[in-house]
Amino acid sequence: MTVPKLPDGFAWGVATASYQIEGAVAEDGRAPSIWDTFTHTPGRIADGRNGDVACDHYHRYAEDVALMADVGVTHYRFSLAWPRIQPTGVGPLNQAGIDFYARLVEALLARGIQPWVTLYHWDLPQALEDVGGWPSRDTAYRFADYAVATYERLKDRVASWTTLNEPWCSAFLGYGNGQHAPGVQDERKALHAAHHLLLGHGLAVSAMRAAGAADQQIGITLNLWPVTPVSDSPVDTDAVRRVDGINNRFFLDPVLRGSYPADVLDDVAKITDTDHIQSGDEQAIAAPVDFLGVNYYNPNYVRGGASRAAGGRAWIGCDDVEAVPQGFPVTDMGWEVEPDGLRRLLVRLHHDYPGLPIYVTENGMAARDTIDADGRVDDPDRIAYIDAHLRAGAQAIAEGVDLRGYFVWTLTDNFEWSWGFSKRFGLVYLDNETQERIPKTSAVWFASLARTNELPDG
Repeated sequence: MTVPKLPDGFAWGVATASYQIEGAVAEDGRAPSIWDTFTHTPGRIADGRNGDVACDHYHRYAEDVALMADVGVTHYRFSLAWPRIQPTGVGPLNQAGIDFYARLVEALLARGIQPWVTLYHWDLPQALEDVGGWPSRDTAYRFADYAVATYERLKDRVASWTTLNEPWCSAFLGYGNGQHAPGVQDERKALHAAHHLLLGHGLAVSAMRAAGAADQQIGITLNLWPVTPVSDSPVDTDAVRRVDGINNRFFLDPVLRGSYPADVLDDVAKITDTDHIQSGDEQAIAAPVDFLGVNYYNPNYVRGGASRAAGGRAWIGCDDVEAVPQGFPVTDMGWEVEPDGLRRLLVRLHHDYPGLPIYVTENGMAARDTIDADGRVDDPDRIAYIDAHLRAGAQAIAEGVDLRGYFVWTLTDNFEWSWGFSKRFGLVYLDNETQERIPKTSAVWFASLARTNELPDG
């Protein structure tokens, strides 16, 4: 099937996160984040590595911007390291941190690449975690202060702003099953953290609007899944309701509808009451946004009536629900690949939360990439993956979805959180010992798409 040319102005981008690429963790006034602490704790990271150097982007940003230009991207989505800008999470900003991001922004603009800033991609200042972290309400206020102070310093050069990246991960992996920093296993704290993350988002949006946002667009990025029952039994149907509730609607509804879904609050009532949700919070969370960022990697097919999973689950309130593999191909992360899941998700969002522009702010695959004898890195599976998901997005546009852009995760192989350097997602191969960067076949292929704004036939 021939896919038509994508809409004019469609954003072709790559996405990264500060802790995964920057390195320079103790330079120019940066203080520790929760990920610095977590990665230096024995047993937390699969390969025992850390992000102290990562991709050395702090020193090599000009080289990376040149790579982006070669890849043909029109937009670059990157996050700011809160402890680089405001080392303890309170007080004045660190000028050296602001200066670094100003240099990066200027380098991007000089290449015709639009900067797309994420204010928070999981690297909470350790000083704030020491006084309670996201389970503490005060952190929401500290985030709003940091967000507007940073916004005021960069808004003249940055048009697109995202408050949070994947608050589901920050809350449920960070404080629920402990897979991510700060490594806490407490479902009650996880639910409180989720609320305070969303509250921080809403307070930040309002503060940024008050600081003047006539030419800027402000949104949030959520990781979302299409959830499907493996049968039409009442048990499996209710399993879908609960998993969709805690993974999707618990974040979508307060941001876009102004209230938490009542059924989800009932599902988690045995874990926590709602005293932490104060009067006016939901109104604050629902501060109007200009777009929704969607991160999609895999679908969820679920079955109810299962025994509680060992080792803790991120699906809070769904102890008797299990994921059921469907036999799709899997990435090196073990995630099943179903491009049509993206189409279904986008169409669902269009119908259930109408009128809001959508960007796919992350999509990509981990593969076991290697350098061949000629010094090339061929990654046909990644090309097929991105191609299929772009076609799913194009089909969603044909079905009425206001999809305005697509960001590949990610530019270079990097420090993949609790997996360390053992997983490769990049369009560019990174030798993390020498810092050599080698564009993969997918980088050349993606450039041809970005420059023509259309997909090839077939």
